[in-house]
Amino acid sequence: MSFNPHQFSLDAFSSASREELVEYARWAETAERYEDMCQFMRKIVQLSASGDILSVEERNLLSVAYKNVVGTRRASWRTITSEAGDDANANAIKFREMVEAELESISNEVLGLLSDTLIPA
Repeated sequence: MSFNPHQFSLDAFSSASREELVEYARWAETAERYEDMCQFMRKIVQLSASGDILSVEERNLLSVAYKNVVGTRRASWRTITSEAGDDANANAIKFREMVEAELESISNEVLGLLSDTLIPA
């Protein structure tokens, strides 16, 4: 996942059980650390690759995580676009393109989780 260079490493949680990961995801949600929440939920999805389906709570946590990560970037994109307008200088365009790249990366990540793991072919 490349959309946040400052995020923590999940290596410290590599031995966590599925139940513990759900608990960590809840804590991340409470703390409004949605990028971290995405990492926990991605790990849960990867664990479910063995054929387990996500519970209702896990599906809701996955949805909340990605909805909020995408939502903040969409709000940023709207602000940049409206502030810069048609007279956008090179720096505004570069910043907007960075946000667009983050949005594309996040969208591709969640679509990959859905198509590769969660929705059987």
